[in-house]
Parts: sequence; C-alpha cells; structure tokens
Amino acid sequence: MSYERLNNCPVCGKEEFKNFLVVTDNSVSKESFVIVECENCTFKFTNPRPDEESIGSYYESEDYISHTNTKTGIINRAYHVVRSITTKQKVELINRCSPGKGAILDYGCGTGVFLTACKKDGWQVRGVEPSTRAREQAAETIGQTIATNLSELPDEKYQLITLWHVLEHIHQLNETIKELISHLTDDGTLIIAVPNADSHDAKQYKENWAAYDVPRHLYHFTQQTMKRFLKKHKMTLQEVLPMKFDAYYVSMLSEKHKEGKTKMISSVVNGFKSNNYAEKNGNDYSSLIYVAKRK
Repeated sequence: MSYERLNNCPVCGKEEFKNFLVVTDNSVSKESFVIVECENCTFKFTNPRPDEESIGSYYESEDYISHTNTKTGIINRAYHVVRSITTKQKVELINRCSPGKGAILDYGCGTGVFLTACKKDGWQVRGVEPSTRAREQAAETIGQTIATNLSELPDEKYQLITLWHVLEHIHQLNETIKELISHLTDDGTLIIAVPNADSHDAKQYKENWAAYDVPRHLYHFTQQTMKRFLKKHKMTLQEVLPMKFDAYYVSMLSEKHKEGKTKMISSVVNGFKSNNYAEKNGNDYSSLIYVAKRK
C-alpha cells in the first residue's frame, strides 16, 4: 500500500493547512485518515491519501453500491428505490439544460443506470468508468462499450458532461476537469454533484458523517470552494440545486457508523432536520448539484 501527501491546496495552490478531522474508513479498511483544511481558501481534502495505484483496494466491498448494484440490507434497498426517482429527475434536468438533446458524456458512470435512462430518452451516450466490475455491468446494461479513461474516447464534443458524485474521487483533480471541459461544445453544460461539507448533517455527525467516506472521497467541497474551483477553470456557475434524498440516505449510513446499527427513525428525523436547515440557510443541503457553463 502506497500513500501520497499533497503539498499544495488543489483549489488555491497555497501550502498552509490545518487538521480538520480524523475520520475512520468504516466501509473497508477501518483505517483512520486525516482531513485537512486550507488556511487560505478553506478547501478540505484527505491528506495523506492512498495513491492511484493503491486506491482500488478501498473499493473492494459488496457495500459499495455504485460499483455492484447490491440490494443486500435495508440501506441498499432504500437506495435502489430512491435511485429510480432521482434518475428520472436527472434526465429532466439535462433536458432542461439542453432541450435539443445531442451527445452526453457521463464521467464515472458506475453501472450505467443514468446513461441507460438517457439513451432511452434519445440522447447519444458515452461513458467512462475505471472500475472493471462496474464498467462491465454498464456495458451490458447500456448495450455499448464503456471507456476506462478519457483517452479511449473518440475526439468529439458533448452538449453535456456529468459527474454524479464522482469529482470527489479523482486523484488528478485539476487535470481531469480541464480535459473534460475541453470536450464541451461552446455552449455546453457541465453538471457536478458532490456532498456538501457545510450541510447540517455534516456538522451534526462530524467524524461519523458518511459522506466523508475516506479515503475514497479525496475532496470535501462546500458551496464556497466549489464556486472558487469552477472559477479557476473559467466556468460560470448557473445554478445550485439540492439533492434532498441524500440527507436521509447519508443519515442512515451515518447512524450506522455512529451507533453500529441502522436507526431508521433517527435517520428520517435527522434527514428532515438537515433539509429544513438548508431551506433556511443558503441552500446548504447534504448534497448539491452545480450546473456550469463556459465563461
């Protein structure tokens, strides 16, 4: 197992960090990892972290649902029910962003559920997924080859590029987003969904907040740091949208981390409290969707 330490903040480039939290990997290794906060721009990131060659072993779990489609356990069954609803909402969003449809690239497409819905809706779809297991499932579900990385894709432009809970996993953060933006059409749209470290449930559960998900989650965005990150890459933020179901799902996982078992009533209550807080406090929902265009 090899680890690497970042000496510069991925967002602002400064070198001064402070320890923010020590968080346990509750899903796979039970190791503890440090999340640091940049003293200049407040961006939070896992540091040190497993390098790209080592990170794969931290995804080797039947519980990692985006790579396995498992329906084992109450939390995963709930996830599948909600996913059918949110997939429909995502398709509605992309159709609003680009009514004429066209070509869409889903970077980190997992098992292909979203791209399958897009294809059925009339979009020309492409997907990238580094996980062999998830990529094979996606190819079978969608009925076409899924790329392992961007270099395998044809040289073409896309009306839409989406990253649904993917950006926080990417080691080469700035290089990858720069390359993705280069594949957008001049009027293309970039859609990024990530957890929000300023949410009520993040503050309530602290080191037990499931959306920290170390070391798989390398970065922990807030609205402030995401806006700065997009500006750095010459993207204009159009709107910020909530993912309201995430507060309940993350609370279920967080309760399990904290108490050692799933506590449904507490999860529902805390999910509701988080969404209610966000509605009154600047849209700080558990997870947020950022819609951006070229400047």
